[in-house]
Amino acid sequence: MAEGINSLLTPQELQKLGRLVLQSRYVVEGNLAGRHRSPNRGASSEFADHRSYFPGDDPKHIDWKVLGRTERYYVRRYEDETNLRVYMIVDGSRSMAYTSGDETKYRYACRLAAATGYVIIKARDSVGLHLYTDDVKAMMAPRNSFAHLNNLLKLLEQHAPESETDTAKTLHMVAGSIRRRALVILFSDLLDEPEHIIKALAHFRKQHHDVILFHVLDSAELDFPFKKGAQFEDMETGEKIIADPRALAEDYRKVFQEFLENYRKPCAEMQIDYRLVNTSQPLDNFVRAYLEERKRMAR
Repeated sequence: MAEGINSLLTPQELQKLGRLVLQSRYVVEGNLAGRHRSPNRGASSEFADHRSYFPGDDPKHIDWKVLGRTERYYVRRYEDETNLRVYMIVDGSRSMAYTSGDETKYRYACRLAAATGYVIIKARDSVGLHLYTDDVKAMMAPRNSFAHLNNLLKLLEQHAPESETDTAKTLHMVAGSIRRRALVILFSDLLDEPEHIIKALAHFRKQHHDVILFHVLDSAELDFPFKKGAQFEDMETGEKIIADPRALAEDYRKVFQEFLENYRKPCAEMQIDYRLVNTSQPLDNFVRAYLEERKRMAR
């Protein structure tokens, strides 16, 4: 069975994503002139890798030895010249396995991460990963190559949602590990303590990171369409209750809206880009609309 980007996104989706760009809203540490503003001047002397020459690149960085061997122009890239660094943080806890339809929240989050990562790599930026449940299960440092992205996505696909979640602990750990200003993207259903998560998100903003929060939820969680008496089970703790959904519906929707507002309001105050993601909506439409909106917001 195929794994990686080709099993998460269709050729049609990839084609639609090919012309999109993930724009940073704030100053980040990178050197891609004209797109992401950088506080850095100059470059590190530590060689990182090569990339193809693009019109406008400084000719002094052309590697003439490589030109002599390959008859193609390549630019030497140094450690500080990696462009925007993007850290994707994906919730792999058991609650992400829920679905009322064909696709679980976790699968949708993986596809959203694939679409986002594809746009990032196409733009010559770097993407990394932290996959977590109640602790970090896997991590990959940011790199800029399609092979790296494919390995990252294979890692996500091979994980089966498990365990309880501790989003705040993971966020604090990641925030403490990032040395340069970057873009951080969280993919989670956020079924945890909002107060703790907000404090952890504030940790990123205190360090001047740009933050996107994709709040991934199933349409049944949002609409509560249940009509018949049923047994409801907490997918993380295993706790079960028997209830009449019709008697609960009004209170459920009120409490759930309060739950969402516990994230929306503080995120707006901290200038964190919060987006509610309904797993029933077409992925490519959501990504295109969001990235076009974000481009307009970029300063």
